[in-house]
Amino acid sequence: MPLNRESAMNVAQVLSEALPYIQRFAGKTLVIKYGGNAMTDENLKNSFARDIVLMKTVGINPIVVHGGGPQIGDLLNKLNIESNFVNGMRVTDSATMDVVEMVLGGLVNKDIVGLINSNGGKAIGLTGKDGKLIKARKLKVKHKAPEMQAPEIIDIGHVGEVESVNTEVLDMLVNSNFIPVIAPIGVGRNSGKSYNINADLVAGKIAEVLKAEKLILLTNIAGLMDKEGEVLTGLSTEQVDDLIEDGTIHGGMLPKIGCALSAVNSGVTSAHIIDGRVSHATLLEIFTDEGVGTLITNQEA
Repeated sequence: MPLNRESAMNVAQVLSEALPYIQRFAGKTLVIKYGGNAMTDENLKNSFARDIVLMKTVGINPIVVHGGGPQIGDLLNKLNIESNFVNGMRVTDSATMDVVEMVLGGLVNKDIVGLINSNGGKAIGLTGKDGKLIKARKLKVKHKAPEMQAPEIIDIGHVGEVESVNTEVLDMLVNSNFIPVIAPIGVGRNSGKSYNINADLVAGKIAEVLKAEKLILLTNIAGLMDKEGEVLTGLSTEQVDDLIEDGTIHGGMLPKIGCALSAVNSGVTSAHIIDGRVSHATLLEIFTDEGVGTLITNQEA
């Protein structure tokens, strides 16, 4: 159906507002952690794929890192493999690691690649094992109960943290006009073992080593909120530290914020925590004045 004049003017206004952002970010790298509702709702999945393709089309270089915890849990349930968690992290024995690799490196990764490609992009799916992209080391988890004199070191199996990132693999893909889609699985430096790594941490480390323009973390909340429940839009790293100190930022949000702070303090221009439940959230955050989440930079807000 043809646009009426008012609708056409609205489209023109949106394009005009986006232009300076497109010019500013052309040629820059954006690392996007994709997870939450945006990965499970069909409309949101398609809007995300279109956002990524549009970014690449206007000269921005997106790199996607995805999660897949709920999908892993679903398959473990079907296989009657029990899920256990320590400090929010899945205990990953050899059988569970096989499922993690199958789901993250196979089902989820190829679904995202297919969506981007069906919307006109050129995506290639990777795990950290491909080209030794992500070298990992075993994550040591400390747990301390009030009655304990010292923290206990708990072995949670094939759970790792990023030791190093092979940027040559990413540079080759980006420079060849491909969109990397990365599953957060690393490989031991000498052992060749697979490690399940938190997707936020992988995205943050990739953003750091590439000195990316932006790290974007999609979540199931509207952004960082103050104690009155209002979204905090523009924050400096110092302000974020103060919000952690006074308890405004707490619980499950702390690891995500820690990842964002580490990235910005390591040379990433800005980190964004955005509401993945909003259609085209990534474009709205990058190409509009208002955005749909919380922006963290090293500059005073």
